[in-house]
Amino acid sequence: MKVLSVVGNRPQFVKSAPLSVALREHGINEVLLHTGQHYDPELSQIFFEELGVLEPSYRLEVGDLPRDEMLARMQPGIAEAIAGEQPDWVVVFGDTNSTLAGARAAAQAGFPLAHVESGMRSGDWSMPEEHNRAETDRLSQLLLCSDERAARTLADEGVHGTAEVVGDVMADACFRLTPIARERSRLLTDLALQPRAYVTVTVHREANVAPSRLTHVLAALGELREPVVFPAHPRTAGAIRTNRLPVPENIRLLPSLGYLDFAALASQARVIVTDSGGLQKEAYWYGVPCVTLRPSTEWVDTLEVGANVLVDADPARIVAAAATATMPPDPPPLYGDGHAADRIADALARLAPR
Repeated sequence: MKVLSVVGNRPQFVKSAPLSVALREHGINEVLLHTGQHYDPELSQIFFEELGVLEPSYRLEVGDLPRDEMLARMQPGIAEAIAGEQPDWVVVFGDTNSTLAGARAAAQAGFPLAHVESGMRSGDWSMPEEHNRAETDRLSQLLLCSDERAARTLADEGVHGTAEVVGDVMADACFRLTPIARERSRLLTDLALQPRAYVTVTVHREANVAPSRLTHVLAALGELREPVVFPAHPRTAGAIRTNRLPVPENIRLLPSLGYLDFAALASQARVIVTDSGGLQKEAYWYGVPCVTLRPSTEWVDTLEVGANVLVDADPARIVAAAATATMPPDPPPLYGDGHAADRIADALARLAPR
């Protein structure tokens, strides 16, 4: 049995790592295709080195392009790989342009498609990711859900694929690697940081790197009374540099970090401020409260239990939320138990078209 996995950005490398291990343990041959949606070596190659992700058999080197152009560039290369490999499943992850390009290529070629993290919805149709999720789900034969809420969403939408609640593969990686990250990383020592006495920030979404919004975010972070550590995505660093945006003195801009250094940094922060979807979940698993620089989120459970708050790019709300953020007492387990990859591998083997 053969699986073609399509990945293209940081969260997808994290998701694919435990699944690659599980597929090997189930005797399933995996072929990895890297679209190059995130082409910076700190956002891609470092995952193959640190997490033991399978080296890609295909690298499309697409880079960071406008959405429609990116999809047009990716799809033919993915289709060529599908034709050459003849996989039993094409597997896509999450909600990126790489996800949708892989889904469209599989559908047009008539090959079975499995969607990891299926059924997640923010309800915000101004986000390209929401369209990517919904279209990918409609094209998928196997819908691999992080929780029961996602499965109910698919049923309510009348999506026809087979839904399986498997948990979240990011939890698999997080639970296994965070203790290792804290042990191995020297980042806090090198930056003279004390655990729970600083703020970790990430910003990468296209809307938030617009100069006007990013200026508001930086100014709000400058009002916090503690060090703000900001590993800058290449797109964000470029926007700050090109537009000569003022960076307050308490903000320490860093280059993008490898997974282990970043996990050590984020997991020991007092609060995480981010526009990332995946980091909202990781913050919850770390036991660190989260402030989300978006008007909506697909991870609504984190809001409902009080571990996360939406502030968009409103400076006053950013300051207030970051200053007062706390985790709820006795937070319930969310999004799986660390064994999602095994369940996914089992579902792929059990439900493969004969």
